[in-house]
Amino acid sequence: MREYLLTLCITAAVTYLLTGPVRKFAIVAGAVPEIRARDVHREPTPRLGGIAMFFGLCAGLLVADHLTNLNEVFENSNEPRALLSGAALIWLIGVLDDKFEIDALIKLGGQMIAAGVMVMQGLTILWLPIPSVGNVALTQWQGTLLTVALVVITINAVNFVDGLDGLAAGMVCIASAAFFLYAYRVWVSYGIEAAAPATLFSVILMGMCVGFLPHNMHPARIFMGDSGSMLIGLVLAAGAISITGQIDPDAMNLFSGSERNTVHQMVPVYIPLLMPLTIIAIPAADLVLAIVRRTWRGQSPFAADRGHLHHRLLEVGHSHSRAVLIMYFWSALIAFGALSYSVNNASMWIVLSVVALSAIGLVLLLLPRFTPRTPRWAERFVPPRYRRSRASEAAAGATAPAASVPAMAAEGAVEGAAEPAAPEHRAPVRAGVSGVNGATAIGARARLVDRRKAGSSR
Repeated sequence: MREYLLTLCITAAVTYLLTGPVRKFAIVAGAVPEIRARDVHREPTPRLGGIAMFFGLCAGLLVADHLTNLNEVFENSNEPRALLSGAALIWLIGVLDDKFEIDALIKLGGQMIAAGVMVMQGLTILWLPIPSVGNVALTQWQGTLLTVALVVITINAVNFVDGLDGLAAGMVCIASAAFFLYAYRVWVSYGIEAAAPATLFSVILMGMCVGFLPHNMHPARIFMGDSGSMLIGLVLAAGAISITGQIDPDAMNLFSGSERNTVHQMVPVYIPLLMPLTIIAIPAADLVLAIVRRTWRGQSPFAADRGHLHHRLLEVGHSHSRAVLIMYFWSALIAFGALSYSVNNASMWIVLSVVALSAIGLVLLLLPRFTPRTPRWAERFVPPRYRRSRASEAAAGATAPAASVPAMAAEGAVEGAAEPAAPEHRAPVRAGVSGVNGATAIGARARLVDRRKAGSSR
């Protein structure tokens, strides 16, 4: 476990430290697209965050290759090299798309080629554990088609959900954490070496997301772009493929005792089928709904719109941060709920806990405008949006004295000056302007930039 923690820390550190320079490079390279009608952010923000994430992936694999225990993964399996080959290809396609906006069909073809590269190097599904049937061996073509389909679906599901600051990175981080716990348990508890590559992939994926999140949380200083979203989608799919079809029920010694005990103990065998689905449950649901919605309107399934789940949360009335946290909540509930059920599927408390947490999630969805206010003694410990507004109290007290009205008139105040003036309209800065989003990776940044100051350096 210590070597996994070291790999996680190295991957996160490399990703975090490289994101700042990559952000400046993206601005210089002109990878700052103009704001589109479907975008949520208010000012142009550089992309290409996937460059830092890719080098974090390389650093994690390099460190793991030089560790005593994790080195066995590279010696006994070709899957880490297969992952690196497919990741490099999909990352290159994403970088080109972030800079030049390549066609959606070309990206789809690149995703299939990247999946095919991994299949050629041994990262493929060999058999499927089917309930009441057992292990079903797949032919080479069946395994290839199923692997490519899973990779393409996962990549596009993660890409579709990447619409709010920190949303995709946070959801994938939560999913990879649940998958790491499952794969590590299969490897250590049951002694199945085939689960070792999936354990390594998931911990590296966690490091990539953890290192990128500080730069990507609202308000985001940089976006991961397609170079990042497609990359983490491919790594997530690679972990699921690595462990799916690699578990031998005979090696787990599950067929013992009564028939009822055997049925309960066989749950870990079927979890590899369910765990990848629970990991991308929300992104996949968003993907399916988007395809149905666009096809029903007579549009292309790849046509962008503002009908995604996170867009609907904003339309309901949730703030940006609250919408992201709600998506985090549902991802964690589905992924860790499936993980808990695989550990102890005979416990009714797990089912009751999932039901109770689901009810809490529904309550949160129905309270979009609820803003809790903390006591005054605790205001210093909470964000400003949860503090009592002293300005409104002062304004309420200022309306009482009426003697100040003649004085205002004597000073040249016009009629109606007591009403608050309309806020100054500040249009978003166009892409390509020198100095846009010039804050450092850890410094503060204005929410809206005045056009008169857009050309000045910060």
